[in-house]
Amino acid sequence: MQLAPSRHQSTETMNELRALNARFIHNFVTNDVASHDAILHPAFINIWPTGQRWDRATYLKYWATAFDPDVIVYWDVRDELITVIGDVALVRSTNKATRRRDGNEVTGMTTYTDTYLFENGAWKCIQAQITAVAPEHYPADDTIVSVYIKGELQRRAA
Repeated sequence: MQLAPSRHQSTETMNELRALNARFIHNFVTNDVASHDAILHPAFINIWPTGQRWDRATYLKYWATAFDPDVIVYWDVRDELITVIGDVALVRSTNKATRRRDGNEVTGMTTYTDTYLFENGAWKCIQAQITAVAPEHYPADDTIVSVYIKGELQRRAA
């Protein structure tokens, strides 16, 4: 099967989707509900690694306090992959997180697929799904897109 060419197969569209992915993550790290609300589709749904589904309102309530820089001391985005098919975009990346609790640090990775719909002239996230990643499938450090330490975006060497 061959897919029909998309009007969204352009450098401009890919840059816009990369920027949305960066904004999505930055909204999480900064607990920015207003900015996040603006990029979500009205029919948005979140699916957790457990299979639990949250509607938009439940998800945004969680979003307000989900990131604590004293607990999540390291967070990165890596292995970004964006696919556009017609008016749908799949934005996928993996996050590495180190959490500190009771003096112990635990590091793990999850991968996510954010599904965007191009509607009324804008990309809106209609679904976010998170999946746990087994250590043997961790993407390499050379795929890192951005790094946050204690909630602060780190400058990347050029």
